[in-house]
Amino acid sequence: MARRQWSIAGQLFALQAVVVTLLVLAGAAGAVWLARSDSQQAAKDEVLAVAQAVAGSPNVRAALTTADPPATLQPYAEATRVATGTDFVVVMATDRTRYSHPSPELIGQPFIGDIGPALSGEPFTVTNVGTLGESVRAVVPVYDDEHRIIGLVSVGITTRAINRKLLAQVPVLLGAAAPALALAATGSWLLSRRLRRQTHGLGPGEMTRMYEYYDAVLHSVREGLLVLTRDRRVALVNDEGRRLLGLADDAAVTDRPVSGIDLPPAVAELLGSGRDAHDEPVLAGDRVLVANQRTTRFEGAVLGTVLTLRDQTELRNLASELDSVRALTEALQAQTHESANRLHTVLTLVELGRTNEAVRLATRDLALAQQLTDRVVGAVTEPALAALLLGKSAQAGERGVDLVIDPDCRLDDSPLPTTDLLTVVGNLVDNALEAVAGAPAPRRVRVFVGAVDDELVVRVGDSGPGLDPDRVADAFRRGWSTKSAGRGLGLALVGQVVRRHGGAAEVARTDDGGTLFTVRLPVPGVAR
Repeated sequence: MARRQWSIAGQLFALQAVVVTLLVLAGAAGAVWLARSDSQQAAKDEVLAVAQAVAGSPNVRAALTTADPPATLQPYAEATRVATGTDFVVVMATDRTRYSHPSPELIGQPFIGDIGPALSGEPFTVTNVGTLGESVRAVVPVYDDEHRIIGLVSVGITTRAINRKLLAQVPVLLGAAAPALALAATGSWLLSRRLRRQTHGLGPGEMTRMYEYYDAVLHSVREGLLVLTRDRRVALVNDEGRRLLGLADDAAVTDRPVSGIDLPPAVAELLGSGRDAHDEPVLAGDRVLVANQRTTRFEGAVLGTVLTLRDQTELRNLASELDSVRALTEALQAQTHESANRLHTVLTLVELGRTNEAVRLATRDLALAQQLTDRVVGAVTEPALAALLLGKSAQAGERGVDLVIDPDCRLDDSPLPTTDLLTVVGNLVDNALEAVAGAPAPRRVRVFVGAVDDELVVRVGDSGPGLDPDRVADAFRRGWSTKSAGRGLGLALVGQVVRRHGGAAEVARTDDGGTLFTVRLPVPGVAR
């Protein structure tokens, strides 16, 4: 099989099989070597003990002093050899002359091998090659009653006999090695099977490429990504996710519980709930994010939770400005329609000869519209804010709401970015218009924008039903709305601007029972 077709699990199993087999074979070889060494040592101990027993026998000492030692020693030595299971028992004179031997024709011939230490009175064992082949032998001196050496006894076991005994132990060794090899192979197979499931049968090259692509894609996409394990611990946060959530690049967040990470409250609430979310707007500091969250599963098992985030702060600001322009356009279209109706009425009155009534009708509406425009433009020189207020006035007129610009309103120059100013004023006015929509007449919204004691103050009051005191604390929280099923961001965006500029927001009751929102933004050197 080509190497590229081998999975990681397959390669690991093959490697483990080879290593385990070599270890078992090495262990078996070591066991054989130890057994052979033990067998040789046992043979040395055995032949030494037999030789010492024969040398100490009175019959042997007595036979060595007779005229025909072989006649007595040969039967005795052979009987001892058979009884002890050794291969030879040789009794000899100090000049090496044999008095006994398993091969009778060798009796009387010289003994082959070293006998020097025994002649010096020192029994010893040695491995030598003799007439029967290589053997382990012991040579022991024989003493007379006066402790003089009168002969020597050599007892030996051939190496072939020792090897035969060792081979008889091989089945036992194999019987011990085979289960060990089978157990190791089974363990390796189970481990490779588990690894195959975890790696989905992928090879190392495929795993490497997947990691490289995975890492490159996750850190280059312009969408924030946060992955949680099934036990709600952070498995991954990519670069964009760190930026959107305000996490430092070197902050250690991986493998930590999500509850132990400093996340924006709205994001923490969404992650803590574990619910699925689709294009849900959330606030993260001064950003408006769109969140998508879902639980991930593989083969029916829950793996964790994936949260993706997209930054829509600039898009929201542009949308807010677009809404203002759209509202102004719709108001102008409505006014055009109303102007056409009034023009037809004026023309008809002229045709009927009622000129005075026609002039009064035309000049009255024109004076009201011009008066509103002059008051707004004269009080607010910021063009975008002036356009917003004019548009909201027309929008309020369509809804039957009287939008009143406070006579004390004055702002020659905006100390704030235009988008922040429009966010505060536009969302407060929209919230007020929603509040008075279902209220009984007269429906009124009053707006003040101006500088007071080095502060930019925006006040928007309405004649609606008023805000429940228990809900004041939630007024600037994401998701709060004057509508029962709202997912409002308007007041939350206002609160976001307030926090960014270090200001304050207050909610109070108006004299007519409505709600008064006051935003104070400290801006030193504000134009008055």
